[in-house]
Amino acid sequence: MMNKKQKLLLIRCIVTAVLMIVLHFIPAGGILRFVLYLVPYGIIGYDILRKAWKGIRNRRVFDENFLMAVATIGALVIGLVDNDDYVEAVAVMLFYQIGEFFQSYAVGKSRRNISALMDIRPDYANVEREGRLEQVDPDEVEIGTEIIVRPGEKVPIDGIVTEGSSSLNTSALTGESLPRDIGAGEEIFSGCINMTGVLKIRTTKEFGESTVSKVLDLVENASSRKSRSEDFISKFARIYTPAVCYSALALAFVPPLIGLLLPNASPNWTQWVYRALAFLVASCPCALVISIPLSFFAGIGGASKEGVLVKGSNFLEALSRTGYVVFDKTGTLTQGVFEVTAVHLAEGAPEESRVMELAAYAESASSHPISKSIRSAYGKDIDPDRVAEIREISGGGVVALVDGLEVAAGNAKLMNDLGIPFEKKCELTGTIVHVAIDREYAGHILISDKIKPTSVQAIRSLKASGIKETIMLTGDTRAVAEDVAREIGINRVYAELLPGDKVDKVEELLNGKQKNYKLAFVGDGINDAPVLSRADIGIAMGAMGSDAAIEAADVVLMDDDPMKIVKAIRISRKCLRIVRENTVFAIAVKILALILVALGIANMWIAVFADVGVMIIAVLNAIRALFVRNL
Repeated sequence: MMNKKQKLLLIRCIVTAVLMIVLHFIPAGGILRFVLYLVPYGIIGYDILRKAWKGIRNRRVFDENFLMAVATIGALVIGLVDNDDYVEAVAVMLFYQIGEFFQSYAVGKSRRNISALMDIRPDYANVEREGRLEQVDPDEVEIGTEIIVRPGEKVPIDGIVTEGSSSLNTSALTGESLPRDIGAGEEIFSGCINMTGVLKIRTTKEFGESTVSKVLDLVENASSRKSRSEDFISKFARIYTPAVCYSALALAFVPPLIGLLLPNASPNWTQWVYRALAFLVASCPCALVISIPLSFFAGIGGASKEGVLVKGSNFLEALSRTGYVVFDKTGTLTQGVFEVTAVHLAEGAPEESRVMELAAYAESASSHPISKSIRSAYGKDIDPDRVAEIREISGGGVVALVDGLEVAAGNAKLMNDLGIPFEKKCELTGTIVHVAIDREYAGHILISDKIKPTSVQAIRSLKASGIKETIMLTGDTRAVAEDVAREIGINRVYAELLPGDKVDKVEELLNGKQKNYKLAFVGDGINDAPVLSRADIGIAMGAMGSDAAIEAADVVLMDDDPMKIVKAIRISRKCLRIVRENTVFAIAVKILALILVALGIANMWIAVFADVGVMIIAVLNAIRALFVRNL
């Protein structure tokens, strides 16, 4: 669909073209012919002339409007004093406006594609008051309010489902077409569409802090961060446009003046002025100034539709140069869903159920996935009165008093710190949680994490895409880490790292990488914020609803599929490839056209193609950056 401005421009183009055809058959000459051609010229060019005049008044003279105004007015004057031909002047302005129409339509198409994402913005929230549902502005809903979301409605605010079950359409957020089932007790994010059942939700955030607001803000502000290519084009245009204006002025007057000094020479002033005017038309930098930002705009919009949110064109450009991808393990390459797969008891230890019970109570205050898996395997409610003096040892585990017994549960480091002899080896692969009761080793619990179904394919695809090296950082034991890395196909692995060690290791990798390549770190967005911030490109995966990830990362993947990393890199490379194509094509055609015009080989029509034709081709090429689904 076209907006009013686009429709008006299209009508003006059609009217001008019709008038030119009619005037071609009217046998008028002299001043009458000049006045008749001023009518279509005024219809098609009044806004360009007005903008050029405003630029002159505001001392911002050298832009495309000034170039077109000078060139076409000059062509009219030449027609008036020399050849009675005004077709070129009107035609140049007409074709320029046709190019503007295509550019405007292309930008509009890009914006409409992004507006599909903006449709996730909710218009209202249903709040139950005195037995009736009232539609209120989501901004007015406070934390802890019970809201109702009926089938077909958008979830307006993040919260917890307290009643009901349903299927959610999350495609606008994640790019994933398959619905997601949700029920009571589960967290729900704004921006999803409720498809089947009625849901009652207790809000956990204000609207301004909800997922939908953060996503929209991120996409809307992405254009404020310029890439090096865009900065180059801006600087290039500021130098290039005055340079070609002065070159055109020299072309108009220097050769005729030299001709006056030569014997038996009669310089043709009209010819050289005509060449200068054609030179101005050919030199207009529209193709570069318009198509380069549009390429990035379209690339970011296309990525957003696929659930890949890029914070700016500078990050999209950096992503295209990725040579090293560093992964966190848990929740990134693995599902982060831990299960107790074995319990190995030491000699003289209590029975297995008692060891599991004590370990579950010791881990009762921790939100770590491993702690949750131990409590889940225990399977009974925790009585908080039985637990006292819980101490969480950073990078080690926990020590607590349970039923008056000192229970230590953690890794080998914790056992060493406490001076407790323990069994260091296990014939099975997994994360080992050692348990000691009153400083006596009781055995260990083996916990395994499942690899995500697409992790192997993602690593294989990254390598096929030219990534030089894949690296994994984890706090897990070396045996577990190397087993996962071997199964997935990771090149290098660093294990048994504390959170601070990951930052140091990324620093080391940054210093050791090739300078032409960027290093991307991929984390699950919960506890990886420092590393995400330090890497060349921070990619937060599965970050829907994670404030820390959206704040720290440069690229946010709204679901936890590792293949989205491959897609993000392919999108960036396609976008940069289009930018390079447009840059090389536009500059090459401009230089060739300027040389041909200056030598008198090309006329105004060739100059029009060098400006309008190149702009239309470059803009249409830029729009290709929107289409990324099959990458």
